[in-house]
Amino acid sequence: MSLTLQRIEGLAPDQESLAAARKLLKPSSWPTLAEGEGLVWGECQGSGATPYRVVVNEADAGYKCTCPSRKFPCKHALALMWMRADKSAAFAPATIPDWVKDWLSRRRGTSTAASKAEDEAKQPKPRPSIRLTEVPEAEANADPKAEQRAAAARERNRLEREAAVLAGLEDLDTWLLDQVQHGMANFVAQAAQACRTIAQRLVDAKASGLAGRLDALPTRLFTLAGPARPLAAIRELGQIYLISQAYRRASELPELLAADARQAVGWSITREALLNDPGALRVNGKWRVFAVLSEAQPDGLRRVETWLCRQSGANGMPQCALLIDFVSIATGAAAGGYLAGDRIDAELSFYRSATPLRAQITTLKGGAEQSSDPLTLPNERLSVSYANYERALAQLPWLGTVPLTFRSASVRRNGEQLYLYDDESELSLPLDASQANHALPLASLDRIDGIGLWNGYEFTLAWAETQLGRWMR
Repeated sequence: MSLTLQRIEGLAPDQESLAAARKLLKPSSWPTLAEGEGLVWGECQGSGATPYRVVVNEADAGYKCTCPSRKFPCKHALALMWMRADKSAAFAPATIPDWVKDWLSRRRGTSTAASKAEDEAKQPKPRPSIRLTEVPEAEANADPKAEQRAAAARERNRLEREAAVLAGLEDLDTWLLDQVQHGMANFVAQAAQACRTIAQRLVDAKASGLAGRLDALPTRLFTLAGPARPLAAIRELGQIYLISQAYRRASELPELLAADARQAVGWSITREALLNDPGALRVNGKWRVFAVLSEAQPDGLRRVETWLCRQSGANGMPQCALLIDFVSIATGAAAGGYLAGDRIDAELSFYRSATPLRAQITTLKGGAEQSSDPLTLPNERLSVSYANYERALAQLPWLGTVPLTFRSASVRRNGEQLYLYDDESELSLPLDASQANHALPLASLDRIDGIGLWNGYEFTLAWAETQLGRWMR
């Protein structure tokens, strides 16, 4: 049975979902639209950093979308069905990608009766009539006076938040002084309780960025060896103090460093604002996903990091980029839209920063393709990458995790600890303790090339090219 508009009406959970789907019936929202073997699939650029992947089975209207919506079908699946039904967009014949095959294989693993029961469970039973003809067209132009009132209200809210943040930073100063007076050994022993108290105060002061740093600090400390914790505590609290001071002295700082300070405190920039910023750095290129990390946060959200490196490009432009998405833990989603090894051709817009790294996808030229090709790496040893990191740290003293590439390094073992070692400079970086077993076979190899993530304490090896083949985290 093919997709029809009547069938879409029957599947839609409510009229609002159809209205939301209508806004996505633009080819510009879908960098990828493809078909093959009775399936249609696409990638839809939503509010997140990575596009949502959607697939629909035309025979039974089975569907899957990577968005965190709790409506079934979501607006993305409805929009894909709608475009297919009314033939408003071209679907290119294509080979079924791996992520569609994965969904299809798991779906075929259930019985027909079970699949039918699952589909029926997704449908709300009693509900009002839902009609595509009742979906409103584009909203009329807003009232100019209403726009002015809204702008004035936004400005009032901004000023109120500025005042609240500054009051919170005053309390933070007092708290930092107390911790120093009581000593770092005492702080490490009581870090969880002490950080939770001031983090909650900063949440109330609308300084969510600093609150998140403080909430994560105890966990960061206790992943380190006991003797290293007091020194690490001094470093972390020192960075928090620098952010606090930089925020209050923003008018005296270079523009990009001031932007970093505001973002570190908690002022966020929407995707729309970034894409509309004429001064934002934009970089075109072929990018490779070299790592995807996922971490559950105390606020009930899962932070998903997609790390990219550029395959080629002019010198002086960012060679790596970070896409960050947040999804609800309740949805069960544990990963973003991309997998390590994926290759994408895209333009990225970078957030203003003294050391540009975090970005959003501006435009995609086709969908992601899984590739078995070796990772293209600059011809630089670990010591060169580390020197670049130190220069970046001088520009941004609270710099977080950064990618480091390396050539002709080796993995060495000292007791239970593994190190990434550069014999030319004798530089060694301790590997993340959680990789001890997985990375141990690399210690038997003379040389490896690769890339990983350095947080100032430990190096997380993400990808290595060896004489025996590829190693991945």
